[in-house]
Amino acid sequence: MGRGDLTHDEWARLAPHLPKSGRQGGRWSDHRKVINGILFRIRTGISWRDLPERFGSWKTVYERHRRWSADGTWDSILQAVQADANAQGRVDWSMVSVDSTSCRAHQHTAGVPRRAPRLPKRRSTPRQHRFDEGLGRSRGGLTCKIHLAGEGGCRPLALQVTPGQWGDSPQLIPVLERIRVKRLGGGHPRTRPDRLGGDKAYSSRRNRRYPRRRQIKHTIPEPRDQRANRRRRGSRGGRPVGFDRELYRRRNEVERTINRLKHSRAVATRYDKRAYVFHGTVTVASIRL
Repeated sequence: MGRGDLTHDEWARLAPHLPKSGRQGGRWSDHRKVINGILFRIRTGISWRDLPERFGSWKTVYERHRRWSADGTWDSILQAVQADANAQGRVDWSMVSVDSTSCRAHQHTAGVPRRAPRLPKRRSTPRQHRFDEGLGRSRGGLTCKIHLAGEGGCRPLALQVTPGQWGDSPQLIPVLERIRVKRLGGGHPRTRPDRLGGDKAYSSRRNRRYPRRRQIKHTIPEPRDQRANRRRRGSRGGRPVGFDRELYRRRNEVERTINRLKHSRAVATRYDKRAYVFHGTVTVASIRL
């Protein structure tokens, strides 16, 4: 077992959720060896062609990762692992915080044609495909952004990839709507935390109405300009926003979650051309956590 490979306990928890057969009913090659190769590349950030020979053909490892990113297999595995953890009481629903992080994109991510890639005998469009490929241009070059909802145990519940110049506030509701943790005993999946946390970037009337409508308590500070505007309008400005400073201290949990994700160099710096492949890369790192 190499450094960073799946342990026997991790493999025992992951194996039941993996696909049993390949294309046209054929058998996959050894899942464990291929997944260890995917984890090695995500942890080190090397080129796929530079994978050590002990993981087999680099093309087999890359194609498995690309295909599972396109058809949603990685997303399904993440939901299954979350369901197992939730059944064991290892998901802290007392407060779920939302935050984002910017990732520099390598120059090799540029030059992608603006059309949806076609997959043979599968979905014509990958599940997480974006026509903008999740890339934005700034003075520093190409950037992308990961919007994340993390639970109290410093593990991701939902994520979304957007271009780097996109704001945080409009992505709060889409990220929260991606939270779906299944219940092993049956019934509707859990989608609502007990409390929502966020920084001043998420303070808006729309974002405050959404958790209130879903009966979710929230702890989001009000920026100084919004507070001054509300006071200037008098009674028409509405009531003051409730804010608990002690609960707000827990927002560091999502920041620590992002820090743990960025231990993987292929997450801290984006090397994947396609947005759906990079989404799969971040999802694999989340599964490992």
